[in-house]
Amino acid sequence: MAKNYNIITETNNPLIAAIETSGRLGSAAIAQGGQLLEKAYFSAPVKHSAEVFPTLEKMLEKQKKTPNQIEQVYISIGPGSFTGLRIAATIAKIMSLANQTKTVTIDTLDLIAYNIHAYIAKNHRIPERIAPILDAKRNRFYVAVFKYEDGKYKKILPDCLMAADDFVQQFSNTENPIAIFGEGLVYYEDKFNSPGIEVLSKEYWNPLPQNLHLLGWEKAAKGLFDLPLDIVPAYMQHPDAKIKKT
Repeated sequence: MAKNYNIITETNNPLIAAIETSGRLGSAAIAQGGQLLEKAYFSAPVKHSAEVFPTLEKMLEKQKKTPNQIEQVYISIGPGSFTGLRIAATIAKIMSLANQTKTVTIDTLDLIAYNIHAYIAKNHRIPERIAPILDAKRNRFYVAVFKYEDGKYKKILPDCLMAADDFVQQFSNTENPIAIFGEGLVYYEDKFNSPGIEVLSKEYWNPLPQNLHLLGWEKAAKGLFDLPLDIVPAYMQHPDAKIKKT
């Protein structure tokens, strides 16, 4: 189904709240236009509902801002935690109704995949293929695959559900290893052990609020805002995606 957007030309420097509650460890950021002002992580896993508003309020207070000054809200829309995704979607809808804030949603696997830029900067190496992986329970995982072409990563396998064995069989390649990372490996890294699969360091596994801001700001600059009341978390129930031919 095609997404519904409000396509609006933005020329100002809005106050932005970026809210990441799709994963185990939630986080948030405050930004002014393209400039990140503050970022913070919740104190422990699965503290989203208890800490999201106090975290935002603390950052706003530090910047001498108030909640009613927020003009845009960026959220990761899934796949991910069922409860976490609902929290972010609900916050976006509430803020839209209360303050007429505009909303941008970012695919969670795209958000995690963006961590590869930090890996490249640190290691001076560009993996040709990468795959962010999240736990979908019942021995299934949320997966997307990206390939480096023409100076950027292109998604060649859209978000889908996949068993670890199927992933290993399809993507393990000793001549061209695929780099994997994401919270789906926290308890199940051993399921992906294969000579043709490289597991990146844990520092690249979590979705980051500063990257949510960056990706959200890119969409906002193009005027691609989601209609808040139409936002539906991407729960990913049907593993029907196929690899794109390139």
